[in-house]
Amino acid sequence: MVTADEAVIVNALVRQALVATQEVMGENGLHAVLRSCGLERFIGNPPPDDLTPGIKAVEYARFNAAIESFYGRGGRGMLRRIGKASFQYGVREQGALLGLAGVALKLMPQRGRIKFILNALVNALKKSNAQVEAWVDEEGGSLAYIESTCAICKGRQSQEPICHLYIGSIGEAVRWATDQDYEITETHCIAKGDPYCRFEVGEVRV
Repeated sequence: MVTADEAVIVNALVRQALVATQEVMGENGLHAVLRSCGLERFIGNPPPDDLTPGIKAVEYARFNAAIESFYGRGGRGMLRRIGKASFQYGVREQGALLGLAGVALKLMPQRGRIKFILNALVNALKKSNAQVEAWVDEEGGSLAYIESTCAICKGRQSQEPICHLYIGSIGEAVRWATDQDYEITETHCIAKGDPYCRFEVGEVRV
């Protein structure tokens, strides 16, 4: 098991998070957050789009916490918006990593599309970082994305689930694959003391 001090986030994913955050919060907002969490070195200096370790996972966790703190009550919604923008960036700039080219999704049933895109997220993360432990679960008939190495939770404790950015990313991924908005619920969270973070795909939002 990788400890919190050893766990890292690669440059490509750091860059993705920074670009998505600037798209949602604006340049000034991004810079303010970077200063508040000790990541000033990225102001006007985003990392390259490669798989070299960029920051420690605990720094990424502080970055997420800083965004939530910056917006107070609106922080959760802002993180979900950033998560959506993050997946859109991935499709636009890192499609090969996600393995989405040439996939005939329209020929698949809805459940097959959801399962495909969740597995694509798992595989992309594992390709980018060998430390990642993630998988797709179908227990009880529901499809869920699970990760036991969640970077958002590193060094954090909470009575409620905190992985709002991931909820946004997974929700946008499922919407991209199915052309419908599904409810994404974080049923387990490492910050709460659970052994993993679990994101269940629920009913279609009307």
